[in-house]
Amino acid sequence: MRFRLGCTLDYVVPEPSVFFFNVAVARCPRQRLVREELRLAPALTPEELVIPATGARFTRLDVPAGHLSLRYEAHVERAPEPPRPATDAAAALGRTPPEVLPYLFSSRYCQADLLTDLACEVAGDVPPGPAQVAAICDWVYANLRYLPGASDTSTSALDTARDRTGVCRDFAHLAIALCRAMGIPTRFVTGYAWGLFVPDFHACMEAFLAGRWHLFDPSRKVATDRMVRIGTGRDAADASFVTIFGDGRPSELTEMAVFAEPAPDETPATTARHRA
Repeated sequence: MRFRLGCTLDYVVPEPSVFFFNVAVARCPRQRLVREELRLAPALTPEELVIPATGARFTRLDVPAGHLSLRYEAHVERAPEPPRPATDAAAALGRTPPEVLPYLFSSRYCQADLLTDLACEVAGDVPPGPAQVAAICDWVYANLRYLPGASDTSTSALDTARDRTGVCRDFAHLAIALCRAMGIPTRFVTGYAWGLFVPDFHACMEAFLAGRWHLFDPSRKVATDRMVRIGTGRDAADASFVTIFGDGRPSELTEMAVFAEPAPDETPATTARHRA
């Protein structure tokens, strides 16, 4: 299926700053970038930085004081997700390839080492591998309340396990931490998602099962085949849509819009706008 997607981001920039945007479609399996356009005001020269292991693409900008406007649009062909395996013999034996090891350990927002007891309670009696991932995602969906504004950029999986509220990022962080606590390599994924209400950057997770990565959405907000990947990492710290470095007053996001729709004209676009 082909999607048309993109975003608009506007900032007030009080001091010269360096912006790292992670909004461009990743170059990775199961999605093919047909075309894209990036428009900037003022007319800055972007530098693209690609993470080879995941295909994530960062756009670096040296931004002077004033205002910054970013417009990104892409057309992408998305292949269906592969069937999920029924079993994973390697899971019980802990056979993890070296490149997958970073996604087995605790990270800033996914404290697997502190959630072992909960993970055992949720999936300890479930056969290792795919069944455990499914059980964990089912538990997270059933036990968390989706509540915009209930969390912020400091909220971790440990916080979410206690408060039982959050948004897609929090659902993903908790499911990732519980999977890692059961010895299953799991990573954080961001993307554009068709059918998401309200449209925004979406977060879900991937588990390494039977030798390959498989996508899951613990929040169950969208079908995984409707997700076009942007970023991949250990948690949200690796895949934020923007990271800003500056010496003075922080920059302020004043307007944000994200959209995703089938292309060319199968369904009207849906957009969300947030004003500061």
